[in-house]
Amino acid sequence: MFCFQCQETAKGTGCTIKGVCGKTDEVANMQDLLIYVTKGVSVFANLARQKGVENAKVNQFVFDSLFITITNANFDYDAIVEKVKQGLKIREEIKNEFLKAGGKLPEKLHGCATWTSDSIEEFERKSKLIGVLSIENEDIRSLKELVTYGLKGMAAYAEHAFNLGYNNNEIFAFMQRALVATTEEKSVDELVALVLECGKFGVDTMALLDKANTSTYGNPEITEVNIGVRNNPGILISGHDLKDLEELLEQTKGTGVDVYTHSEMLPGHYYPAFKKYENFVGNYGNAWWKQRDEFETFNGPVLFTTNCIVPPLDKATYTDRIYTTGASGLGGAKHIPARQDGKTKDFSEIIKHAKKCKAPVEIETGKIIGGFAHNQVIALADKVVEAVKTGAIRKFFVMAGCDGRMKSREYYTEFASKLPKDTVILTAGCAKYRYNKLQLGDINGIPRVLDAGQCNDSYSLAVIALTLKDVFKVDSVNDLPIAYNIAWYEQKAVIVLLALLYLGVKNIHLGPTLPGFLSPNVAKVLVENFGISGIGTVDEDMKLFLS
Repeated sequence: MFCFQCQETAKGTGCTIKGVCGKTDEVANMQDLLIYVTKGVSVFANLARQKGVENAKVNQFVFDSLFITITNANFDYDAIVEKVKQGLKIREEIKNEFLKAGGKLPEKLHGCATWTSDSIEEFERKSKLIGVLSIENEDIRSLKELVTYGLKGMAAYAEHAFNLGYNNNEIFAFMQRALVATTEEKSVDELVALVLECGKFGVDTMALLDKANTSTYGNPEITEVNIGVRNNPGILISGHDLKDLEELLEQTKGTGVDVYTHSEMLPGHYYPAFKKYENFVGNYGNAWWKQRDEFETFNGPVLFTTNCIVPPLDKATYTDRIYTTGASGLGGAKHIPARQDGKTKDFSEIIKHAKKCKAPVEIETGKIIGGFAHNQVIALADKVVEAVKTGAIRKFFVMAGCDGRMKSREYYTEFASKLPKDTVILTAGCAKYRYNKLQLGDINGIPRVLDAGQCNDSYSLAVIALTLKDVFKVDSVNDLPIAYNIAWYEQKAVIVLLALLYLGVKNIHLGPTLPGFLSPNVAKVLVENFGISGIGTVDEDMKLFLS
């Protein structure tokens, strides 16, 4: 195997034996084959679209397959094999639709559009030949993988919007066109342009998801979230999918089973629509990487709706309490099937399981505050502007992104704790768990940590910046008193980064390390054109940001 798509990749260069995330080489290689087949599906989808054919089944397969291969989402070898088989069937279906519409096959097609087999042995053999390193030129490989990882992040956001009934065929068309571009001979300049175009569609996709979430569940509100427990049995829901959260809450209503969020699902508490559920108790624990300890003490079943899975150790007592759904998967875990014919998912099995379990062990008490998405912050705009004009707020720090298990991430806790008391942190994503329980106080009633929500909600931070640009009548977001010190881990952070670059944001500090998939030359382009840099020591960076 070879995989370097996440921040924790081995030695900062690539996992070659087993993924740091927990992927086996067999799973990693089969995911490579799934991406290969998905590119083949996209070849014919592109051709068919030129003949006026838009296939919803194809669109869903493409974004679902991209999502399945995101870091920490799906570790189920058998499920990925089945997805490859599905892809080969769908590829033939869209190919035949193209021919039926009067299309003629090109004289030369990439192997991803022609390779086929029904043999698992052939799947495994082929998977070892088409991975990342099959592209020899380091810079071309780097840019094509940057596009691919941006598409994976975009696919995650598109799937959440899709689950709420919001679609944009232009986004799907770009995904497929960009996947095909990674199979073609392209110059460095052409690929750099594609990277920025990916950022443009990243903005569109995040805006679509924001519309889907807020139209369905209301605009997030300032909310205090309980981090203690009650004496009832509970279900712990993780991941990002709000539709799954809604259906679980509806089905647990009146059952005596409480529902708690974990990690990235915390912002579910900020939406008005979910506050009517009396059994929606609070948030249990911290960021995704602490789950091996926190799932032990929770006692009840855990539902993974998306990525952020850490495969349990052999000695774990909670393995039989894990349920997956959607794009997530784990060998041996119970998988709750997708919705069929407009019906809701059936969570009866996990609810029945929960009723047999003990109540969670209390690991902390108190409350944390969040709900500062763009609508809420804009409502406070006058207060914020006044605080800036009077000097009460000197600077905003965007500290969004991901958390991770490496010791180097302690940097972000130290950075937040050392920030002067006239600064405010804007955050989204699980990076906030490095500092959202620190007692950092407020400025004239404005909390010094403004949590906009999930990594999905990073769009809010862009809207806030663009709104402040208009309020302060400056030419660029780079003229605002905003600094960007962002942590990353996986591919949803990649699309957020590309979206920020498309919006013209410069001088982003990215850590705790720069991506291993950036070749030296590609990294140089990003540094020279966008001012991207890594992090230093807390004291060095503090001095730089505040100078």
